[in-house]
Amino acid sequence: MISTEPYWLDRESALSPVDFAVGWGPMSDRAILSKLSVSQGGRWSRYRAWGGLPLPLEEINLHCANMHMIPADIRIERQLKSIHPADMVNLSGYLVEVNGPTGFNWRSSLTRTDTGGVSCELMWVEEVS
Repeated sequence: MISTEPYWLDRESALSPVDFAVGWGPMSDRAILSKLSVSQGGRWSRYRAWGGLPLPLEEINLHCANMHMIPADIRIERQLKSIHPADMVNLSGYLVEVNGPTGFNWRSSLTRTDTGGVSCELMWVEEVS
């Protein structure tokens, strides 16, 4: 886990109370992460490099993601909210699309090569370990 951000005021927070910025492969290496500043807010994650990027931008984008977590139940929600940056976690669930009665639509990215506003994953979480 690179970073976590709770939400409680936006319309999505009843469904997804926490976002995770996650990294794997080279983006789970503490030496690489120590050269980046990662922040989250407004359902986005951002990073800034100190003294130049520690990896090519394409490698960073392929090995990290901003994920909106939808807990399957209150137990999973508590577990998700207890996770801290630097924790190593395994999540089991599904990437989903949510449609609401007022035309609300929230869809998970299904590729690792996208960036920007449509690149976040929306995950229904059934298990945390």
